[in-house]
Amino acid sequence: MAGELSNNQLQAAGELEIEMMQDLYKRMTTACHKKCVIPRYKDSELSKGESVCIDRCVAKYMEVHDRIGKQLTSMTLQQQPSLQAQQTVDPSRAVGSYQ
Repeated sequence: MAGELSNNQLQAAGELEIEMMQDLYKRMTTACHKKCVIPRYKDSELSKGESVCIDRCVAKYMEVHDRIGKQLTSMTLQQQPSLQAQQTVDPSRAVGSYQ
């Protein structure tokens, strides 16, 4: 049963990651389109300036996303020892406790 729970947790985590990436893509697309593409379309293709703007916008968006992810990971790793110590002292306060 523990293996089954682990598989369910992995599946839920995978689904959450997909939802988060879809949200990131949607927000990035909307923001970069609004910033870089003129509302009145003249051509079916992007102009050179629009293409450059979108490339830079996407690069900045992804860089910020990467930095935030690294910072959150770092913060989580720093908090792990204190969370483990709290669970050792008072297991009823652990996340997911059934008391």
